[in-house]
Amino acid sequence: MLGERAICEGSSSGLAITADQQQQQQQAGQAQAGTGAGVPLSRYESQKRRDWNTFGQYLKNQTPPVSLSHCNCNHVLEFLRYLDQFGKTRVHSHGCVFFGQPDPPAPCPCPLKQAWGSLDALIGRLRAAYEEHGGSPEGNPFGNGAIRTYLREVKESQAKARGIPYKKKKKKRNNQMMMMNNTNKQQQLLQQLPNDNNDTNAPLTHIP
Repeated sequence: MLGERAICEGSSSGLAITADQQQQQQQAGQAQAGTGAGVPLSRYESQKRRDWNTFGQYLKNQTPPVSLSHCNCNHVLEFLRYLDQFGKTRVHSHGCVFFGQPDPPAPCPCPLKQAWGSLDALIGRLRAAYEEHGGSPEGNPFGNGAIRTYLREVKESQAKARGIPYKKKKKKRNNQMMMMNNTNKQQQLLQQLPNDNNDTNAPLTHIP
């Protein structure tokens, strides 16, 4: 979106990855998992491997092909836009009568796109996979500021178009409240315990 070309260098046009190629990628990933140490991959690890293979195939389909060592944030941005054609989330256009309505009463011709949450999770997996395959954290294209800007703009635009505001997580605040409650309970318990060393209500000792 805005400022993406100024932040990144280089660009390339994407070619479609066919369904057969994607199926071959998935089968190859499953075959590799089966020939490992006998430990089945978790759902997250399996998805991360499929995402990484799909991105690698996307780069190979460029003209000319792009190696993983030479990919940059522009390739990542184009990959995210390319994935929109496989999205299942209806994002209303500004001219649509249902723009901003969370539950439209009728269908509309607005395009289907990838939901912001799906893209955000995808970038997280690819960012981890990049470093697992020897990439440096400093040069990780999936952690580039342009990617964060793009995801933020997608999040805001989809929230307005669908009328579904994304609520900020309150996990941190809830944890702080729990800690405060625990501290108050501990103080109350300490006040209830007798203090033999400094009890102002204890009777005075008779000194002969």
